[in-house]
Amino acid sequence: EVQLQASGGGLVQAGGSLRLSCAASGFPLDVYAVGWFRQAPGQEREGVSCISNSEGTSYYSDSVKGRFTISSDSRKNTVYLQMNNLKPEDTATYYCGACFVHGSDDHYTVHVDTRVDFGPWGQGTLVTVSS
Repeated sequence: EVQLQASGGGLVQAGGSLRLSCAASGFPLDVYAVGWFRQAPGQEREGVSCISNSEGTSYYSDSVKGRFTISSDSRKNTVYLQMNNLKPEDTATYYCGACFVHGSDDHYTVHVDTRVDFGPWGQGTLVTVSS
């Protein structure tokens, strides 16, 4: 069964850090570009970051650039999102999924790659940043 499971969320004060994990099962993560998305209540899902191990590239939305770092561990088949200097506006439920990017000159937008079916989004992991 193909599945992505996000975890690692929690409650943190502004300026704090969290590391999210996205564990894949049923397929090797290295084959696909995988990224992080977030959705706050009443808002649309937003792409945050995207990594492609096969291309050796990673991208970030302008809203998190310089604060978040995406990485992957092929042995654990897991993608991580290290989030530093968290802000209240980072509060959202975070999900992982297939991704692609648009942009250039270090300004990118991250999008869901609907060509890849990893199954339902799942519950995601909630990140709450208090001011």
